[in-house]
Amino acid sequence: MSLSAFDLAYGELRTRWPESTEERDVVTPYGRTRVHVYGPQDGNPLVLLPGGSATGLVWFANAPALGRRYRVHAVDLLGDAGRTERRGAPLRNADDLTAWLDALLDGLGLARTHLCGHSYGAWLAVRYALHAPQRVHRLALVDPTQVFAGYRPGYLLRALPTLIRPSEARARAFLAWETGDLQPDEAWQRLYASATTVPDRTLISGGRPRVADLRMPVLALFARQSRVHHALRAADRARRTLSQGEVALLAGATHHSLPLTAPKDMNDRLMDFLG
Repeated sequence: MSLSAFDLAYGELRTRWPESTEERDVVTPYGRTRVHVYGPQDGNPLVLLPGGSATGLVWFANAPALGRRYRVHAVDLLGDAGRTERRGAPLRNADDLTAWLDALLDGLGLARTHLCGHSYGAWLAVRYALHAPQRVHRLALVDPTQVFAGYRPGYLLRALPTLIRPSEARARAFLAWETGDLQPDEAWQRLYASATTVPDRTLISGGRPRVADLRMPVLALFARQSRVHHALRAADRARRTLSQGEVALLAGATHHSLPLTAPKDMNDRLMDFLG
């Protein structure tokens, strides 16, 4: 059986992670969840949730630095392309996602963890932090969507063809438009583009969570050139809304170029915040 374009790109990105990275498949009521684990056994845990179509492997540019201090757990999201299975209990809404994360943290043996998410993963991270605040020590959000601001109409218009009739060519054209001259890693672009054509993907959507109710320290990083939302307005709203918030703009980054671009700036800010 020949490997698909997605499988080939997934395998290539896996080689970008440090050699000592472990692959764990954690049993949950919703299916086995793939987690890429790197860092010292006694390091404070840090769970990374990617954006849609990105898989947990997208954090390969951040893992070497973060893994010097933290025990990194990068997750393939339930319902998305990747090595996480969707079997057993049905995935219907955001409550199922938070129940899945409860089971995942239990399976990983993490009573409490730092939590970081990008894009859709940031939305999910906020939902989980509100659901189980006792399990989240500090929360980091990288250009979060549907948290502090809605989507720009122009972004939705550009994304529409990839949603109605997904194809690798349409996904690549969409990435090229959003990332401009930044040119993210080629293997990751191939993974993202082929992920949009993987059958039976179920990305759960929902309204904006009540971020004012977050009671743990929160870091919100926004891509200054993001085309998803107006970064300056989103950052301003984050400053006004978060009771324990740190907010910063990442220069030279767009929404879909993260977390691949500006990794040093991102890593430095994350490590300063997590302590």
